[in-house]
Amino acid sequence: MSKPSAKRKLRQFTVVIEQDEDGYYVASVPSLPSCYTQARTLEELAPRIREVIALCLAEQDAPRMKFVALEQVEVSA
Repeated sequence: MSKPSAKRKLRQFTVVIEQDEDGYYVASVPSLPSCYTQARTLEELAPRIREVIALCLAEQDAPRMKFVALEQVEVSA
């Protein structure tokens, strides 16, 4: 893994690790919605959750749509 550049700030996240009924480890980051991954072993899980966190952070920086309105629509069925 490459060293972080001087411009990038290191951030710390809490990761919740659980084991499902099939024995897979599931990691999620409560502070980042929809940020989770799974693996068969804890050794496989560690790099995967780091990669997913990076992807979630990149997604947060992406341009987003702006909420405009909510409407009710009637149609005959």
